[in-house]
This record gives sequence, C-alpha cells and structure tokens, in this order.
Amino acid sequence: MRLLRIICPIVVIAALNLSLNLSLTAQEIVFKTDVRLVEVYATISDNRGRYVDGLLRERFQILDNGQPQKLEAFETESSKVSCAILIDTTGSMQKSMPAVKNAVVRFIDELREGDSVAIYGFTSSVTLLQDFTTDLSAAKRAALRIRAAGQTALFDAIAVVTHDAGLVKGKKAIVVFTDGADNASMLRAGGAIESAKKAGVPVYTVAEGDALKSQDLMKNLRAIAANTGGSFHEARDSHKVSDIFQEIVAGLAHTYLLAYKPPAGVSAAKWRTIQVMVSGLKDYKGRWKEGYYPE
Repeated sequence: MRLLRIICPIVVIAALNLSLNLSLTAQEIVFKTDVRLVEVYATISDNRGRYVDGLLRERFQILDNGQPQKLEAFETESSKVSCAILIDTTGSMQKSMPAVKNAVVRFIDELREGDSVAIYGFTSSVTLLQDFTTDLSAAKRAALRIRAAGQTALFDAIAVVTHDAGLVKGKKAIVVFTDGADNASMLRAGGAIESAKKAGVPVYTVAEGDALKSQDLMKNLRAIAANTGGSFHEARDSHKVSDIFQEIVAGLAHTYLLAYKPPAGVSAAKWRTIQVMVSGLKDYKGRWKEGYYPE
C-alpha cells in the first residue's frame, strides 16, 4: 500500500489545478473550495431516449431524503469535464489489449477542447501512466504504451482513483475496464463500493472476457455504477469495447453538475438518498447517484 500513497498527491494536484481554470458564465458557476458540497451528476433524456440539453438552473430541484435543498452551484452540460480512465493491464489482457488501446484512443479523440483526461493502469498495484492533462495527444501516447502483465487488484485500484477524483473540483468521471475477477486486492468488494459512494464521482464500469463469468464481480460492478450515477456495460466481444467507450463519452457531454450543502446535523454514518426533479418536462428519464454519506 505504500506505492498507492505515493501516487495520490500527484494526481490530485494536477487535476485540481486544471479544474480551477473553469470559466465563469451566467449558467456555469465555479465550485467554492472552502465549502463542502454534495455534488450530483445528472443526465436527462426524453421518452425517446434523446438527451435533453440546455436546461437552466431554475428547472432543477434536488431532494435530500425527500426534502428540497437549495442549489449552491450548477454547471451545464457544456462545461468541461475531467475524466480518469482505469484500465486492467494484467496478463489476461494480452489478447484484447490492442482493441482496448484503440477504444481508449477513440474515446480521447471524442473529448472536447478543454476537457482533461488521466490514464491509470492496474495489476497488483496502480500505475499513473498520465496525470490529468488537456494535451490529448500526450494522453493517447500514454494509452498506447500500456503493456499487459501481472495479477488483478481491481478493488484497490478503484478505491485509489475514486478517492483522487473525489478531490477534484468541477465535473469529472471515471471509466473502469476489466477482463477478470479480482485476485490480488487488499480491499474487498464492499470497501471499493463504499469508497466510490463517498467520492460521489460517476463511475462507468466495463466488463469483458472472464469478468463476465463471475456473477459476484458483475454484481459489484453494477453496484458501483448505480450508486455513483454511472452505468455498467458488458463487452461480449473485444470489438464491442470501442462502441461502449463511444457511448460513455457521448453521455459525458450531456451531463449536468448540481451541488448543495448537506443538511445541518445529519449523521455522517447514515446513507442519505438523492432525487433530482426537472420542471416543465413530461415523461423524462434521468440518471444520477442514488445517495451519499455526509462527512
């Protein structure tokens, strides 16, 4: 675990510096650094599954354990995003690695100017291949340098990256790809899920190969995605990985970020539910995290 503690500060500092450069407009507010806010990422779609963009702050209302809360900050779907990509680089990935690298490169190509990306690899430990950068060419070079070898410490890796990303201000997301069950983590699945819940960053999980054969792993990857407002994907063929990554990056471009102060006097140990309401829309569908733990 000593290696993990060395990596974390590097990622946090780089990402924080980038996030503080977000521009301020009438509908886009830079998050305060001295107030602890509950961040909620929401994607809204109509009854045909089409994303609904251009919604104003006044259209949203957040319920915390059923009680309305005042929005303290709001970022539109057009504001920039910082995305961490966490890739399984274990020995079992050798066959599918070329397809995964291609999928990551295409994912980066679809990011918008000003978006930032970080690349992580994991085996029995986490390796930072590229810290958060708006230099998308550098990020692609880092992805192409990935090599497959070693065991799988998936849950440890998820805990590290969700913790790091949770300290970044502004819109962010995590994409996790694995092709095998965890066989090397010090953390159990429950620890990784709790870490993801506390960070509150949307986690998009993608499973391929032997990972699809483990019902427990599939359950845990679904839970991480559902609890954070991300989504879970099954890649039944390595050639489908690129399509899945394209679907994820498209969704990131349609995500709103809302934030509010947690109610005073609530217990830090008790899970609180979140619901997002949008006025003036009929039969809409939304995706956001199910709740959070106050700190």
